[in-house]
Amino acid sequence: MHIRDATEADAEELAAQTGAPRDVMRNLVHDRTVRVAADHDTVRGFISFDARRNTVHITQLEGTEEICEQLLDEPIRFAHKEGMNVELLVPESDKQIKEAVENAAFEREGNGPTFEGTRTLKYRLES
Repeated sequence: MHIRDATEADAEELAAQTGAPRDVMRNLVHDRTVRVAADHDTVRGFISFDARRNTVHITQLEGTEEICEQLLDEPIRFAHKEGMNVELLVPESDKQIKEAVENAAFEREGNGPTFEGTRTLKYRLES
């Protein structure tokens, strides 16, 4: 598995993984830091994040538990280097991502907002 920067050419595959429109994912690649986990040119998962004030906010995380654990390494490494915290919201029903986040030493901070009927959990990793 190779972790690399996402490109505009990845937008279609990112859209397929999330159900979001291709244009939305193309904009995501331009507006945030996006890394993809690729295996022989096939995108197996991705992470998007941005840094604001003292926190790195992970805005999307897709893939298997193992892939998500690998993808989490980069924003965590960046946050530690810069003395920042890391936060993300995880859909309450997504066991794979919850496991990956908890394996990466994130602490549950409580409930997050509900998006389109999906309840979320808020996780945080202190610097």
